[in-house]
Amino acid sequence: MGTIRITSPVDGRIYAERETLSLAQAQAAIGRARAAQAPWAARPLDERVAAVGAGIAALGQMTDAIVEELAWQMGRPTRYGGEFGGVNERAGYMAGIAAEALAPIVVEDSARFLRKIERAPMGVVGVLAPWNYPYLTAINTIVPALIAGNSVILKHASQTLLAGERLAQALHAGGVPEDVFQNLVLDHAVTEALLGARAFDFLNFTGSVAGGRAIERAAAGSFTALGLELGGKDPGYVMEDADLDWAVDTLMDGAMFNAGQCCCGIERVYVAAPLYDDFVAKSVAWVESLKLGNPFDAQTTLGPMAHVRFARLVRDQIAEAVEKGATPLIDPATFPEDDGGAYLAPQLLVNVDHAMRVMRDESFGPVLGIMKVADDAEALRLMNDTPYGLTASLWTADPARAEALGRRIETGTVFLNRADYLDPAICWTGCKETGRGGSLSVLGYHAVTRPRSYHFRKVRQ
Repeated sequence: MGTIRITSPVDGRIYAERETLSLAQAQAAIGRARAAQAPWAARPLDERVAAVGAGIAALGQMTDAIVEELAWQMGRPTRYGGEFGGVNERAGYMAGIAAEALAPIVVEDSARFLRKIERAPMGVVGVLAPWNYPYLTAINTIVPALIAGNSVILKHASQTLLAGERLAQALHAGGVPEDVFQNLVLDHAVTEALLGARAFDFLNFTGSVAGGRAIERAAAGSFTALGLELGGKDPGYVMEDADLDWAVDTLMDGAMFNAGQCCCGIERVYVAAPLYDDFVAKSVAWVESLKLGNPFDAQTTLGPMAHVRFARLVRDQIAEAVEKGATPLIDPATFPEDDGGAYLAPQLLVNVDHAMRVMRDESFGPVLGIMKVADDAEALRLMNDTPYGLTASLWTADPARAEALGRRIETGTVFLNRADYLDPAICWTGCKETGRGGSLSVLGYHAVTRPRSYHFRKVRQ
């Protein structure tokens, strides 16, 4: 066993630490989860829905404490509150569609035959949750998995260990049995050993591409079903007929909110030539209005990045781009709180191209490259010139044009005149190195269940 320590980005101190479980302890916990799963699945659907809903409500009652914990763990300014608007929206929607999503498909129910397809729970579902939105991302799988009759094992990211504890506390208070939902503190070696031994019937991982590759290697040959939401380099494309002010406000917020640490945050923008100069000027003014600082300060709109190493990667990308000819538009002196560590000034870059990492590789920080494009064809080529495919944000007054272009973008979700939002009624999915599988919507229930077919011949004749 070892110890996992949370180094707070606020002041660099150790904020919390927890001992990891041994492989034997983890196996025993999963054994309890497996034993508890069948009785949980045997409960009526409305009872499971009610228990999960009560758990989400209990989580909401912890908001004040959780907001403070999030600031200490990953640096989000307290002025923005927790994640519970989105948590409630997603959990409520998934609960509301459960009966329809899990209803059997009846092909025939006659005097002679019963033929139908049911959605059966997978069994034990594992959730490896990320630190950037530690509640929102986790409940995407936890809520439908529990409602569908699975037991759930949560392993939260090392940077946000307390989020896993809060989720367990809340769900147990709501009536989900302790063995049905468990929060375990595991190191990588134990997690990989569990995957190799097929401890999980389905595992959802949200994190880096490197992490996804490690998960696939660990699960190789076990036939464990995997859902993987990995990296992103989400583009915005502002066409010549876009509402410029609306586009600037939404895209800059999508790039800079949470210090740029959003799975579907905007990481590059392409602007039609007629709007380019005005878009850049307005974007600079928008970014310069941000206030970098301590997340507990009510005036702070941009907190530190979650860890010094994340900020270092962004600084390296910026430096490399400038060395190759990019022009930075934000004077770091405008943000004197930039300490060379976790506190990082935001940056906008022009004169960029796709030979620069900052335009093709994930940054996951408060930096944005902006390029001028001549037409839709050039924008399409550039938007697809990345190994990732999570979302793309299109800005035009012509929905038909956006839809036609969207069909040619290699991405999971196409937005029109908005960005950086998960609609729980629509499947959250990606392509290329962003991963595979999907969550939310009716398809989110398909991910945590399997089809089971019945072909009953009731009589001989």
